[in-house]
Amino acid sequence: MTMESQAYEQFCERIRELSDLGNSAGYLSWDQEVCMPKRGVEARAQVLGTLAGIHHEKLTDQGLVDLIEALQGQDLDDDAAINVREAARTQQRALNLPKELVVELSRTQSLAHEAWVEARSADDFGQFQPWLEKLLELQKRVADAVGYEGAVYNAFLDEYEPHARVEQMGPLLEQLRVRLVPLVGAILDKARGADPTFAGHWDVDRQESFGRQVIGDLGFDWDAGRLDVSVHPFCGGAGPHDVRLTTRYQADQLTSSLFGIIHETGHGLYEQGLPGEQAGLPICESISLGIHESQSRMWENMVGRSRPFWQYQLPRLQAVFPELKNVDVEQMYREVNRVEASMIRVEADEVTYNLHILLRFELEQAMVSGEISVADLPGLWNERMESYLGIRPANDAEGVLQDIHWSGGLMGYFPTYTLGNLYAAQFFVQAREDLGDLDEQFARGDTATLLRWLRENIHSQGRRLTATELVTQVTGRPLGIEDLINYLEGKFGELYDL
Repeated sequence: MTMESQAYEQFCERIRELSDLGNSAGYLSWDQEVCMPKRGVEARAQVLGTLAGIHHEKLTDQGLVDLIEALQGQDLDDDAAINVREAARTQQRALNLPKELVVELSRTQSLAHEAWVEARSADDFGQFQPWLEKLLELQKRVADAVGYEGAVYNAFLDEYEPHARVEQMGPLLEQLRVRLVPLVGAILDKARGADPTFAGHWDVDRQESFGRQVIGDLGFDWDAGRLDVSVHPFCGGAGPHDVRLTTRYQADQLTSSLFGIIHETGHGLYEQGLPGEQAGLPICESISLGIHESQSRMWENMVGRSRPFWQYQLPRLQAVFPELKNVDVEQMYREVNRVEASMIRVEADEVTYNLHILLRFELEQAMVSGEISVADLPGLWNERMESYLGIRPANDAEGVLQDIHWSGGLMGYFPTYTLGNLYAAQFFVQAREDLGDLDEQFARGDTATLLRWLRENIHSQGRRLTATELVTQVTGRPLGIEDLINYLEGKFGELYDL
C-alpha cells in the first residue's frame, strides 16, 4: 500500500467516525420526536450538546486538517477526490465556528423545539418568541463566523442548498410567483367544496395499514427502515440501511396521513438508494435539500396524486375501507387534487403550496436582515396569508407556529421546498421521455421502473455533482420554471375547466 493510499484509508476511518457521531445525534433526535418522555428534555439537550461539541473537536482536529490538506494535493481517483473535497468544505465551515457556539446552538435547538411544541399546543407565540430570538441571534453569529458573499441569507441557504445564492434564486422564485398568482386565482374562483363522501371518521389503525401497504408498493425496503408517529412528519435515520419515516394521523382526514407517508417515502427511497458502498463518507449523502425534496414531491404529487395511481390503488383502499365501495377513480382523483386556500402548508394542494413557501421565504429574509423583528411575525404572517390566499389564520397554531423549522433554527431551509418542486417537474418530464408511458405503468401498479430510473440517474450519484450540475446532466438544461408551470396548468386546467 502506498503512502497516498494509507493516508486516504486513515482519512476514511476518521470521516466515518464523524459520521457515527452525527448518526448518534440523529438517533437521539428521532427518539426525541417519537418516544422520549417529556421530562427527558433537559437531559437530551445536554447529550446532544455534548455530541455536537465532540463532533466539532474531531472535525477541526489539527491532525485531520493536515491530513485533508495533504490529500488535496494528491492524484486521487474521482470518488476519493470528491470525498476529500466535500470533507474539506465541511471542515472549513467548522474551523470558522468556535466550539462553545456549536454547543450552545445545539443545546438551544433542543430546548427551543420543546418550547415550540408547548407553544403550538397552547396556541401562544409569546411562549416561543424568546427562543426564536435566541436562535436568530446564534445563527447570525454563525453567519458572521463562517462568512458569506452578498446577502447574509446566503450563509444560511448554503448549508441546505450548497452553492445556491439568493441573488440568483430570488428572481427565479419571483418569476414563479408571477405565473402562479393568476393561476391560483382562476382555480379558486371555480373551487368546489369537499366531497361529503370523504367526511366522517376514518379508523386510524386502518389508515396506518393502508399507508404501510402503499409504502411497500413504492419500493421502500422495510428491512432498512421503519414508520412511526410524530408531531411533524419527517424522514431521518443513519444512511441507506436505517431510514426512519414518521407521519401523523387524523381520524377526520382520510388521505392527509397517506400523502404525508408517500412524501416521506420519497425521501426514504432517496436515502435507501444512495451509494451504500461509500456509507459514512460524503458521497453517500444527498446533494442538497432541494434535490431531496424533489424526490418526495415527485412521489407524493406526480405519482401519488395521478389518475393512474388511483386506478391501481383505489380497489386496495376500498378493501381496507369498504365504505368507499361506491367511489370511482374520477371521484377519488378529483378529491385528492381538490384546490382550496388552506392554512396549513403540509396539507396544501400542489397549486397553492409554493405561495406558502414564498410567504415564509420573504419573512425569513426580512427577519434575518433585521427589517422586521421576531415579534412582528404573527401579524405579518396573517396579513400575507390574507393577501396571497384570501384567508386569515384564526390563531398562532394554524399560523406562524405551524412549522417545526424555526424551532431548530433552520433559517434558509424553506426555499428548498419550492426548488424541490421545480427540480421534480424537470426530472419527471425527462423520465417520461426516457421511460415511455408512465401512466400505463402506474395504472398496473408498476412504479419500479420509475424508481430504477431515479436510482440510476439521481440516487446513486450521491454528492458527486452539485444540484445545478445534476439537473443539467439529467435533463440537458438548467433549472427553470416552465416544466412546473406546464404541469400545473395542464393538470388543473383540465380539472377546473380553465
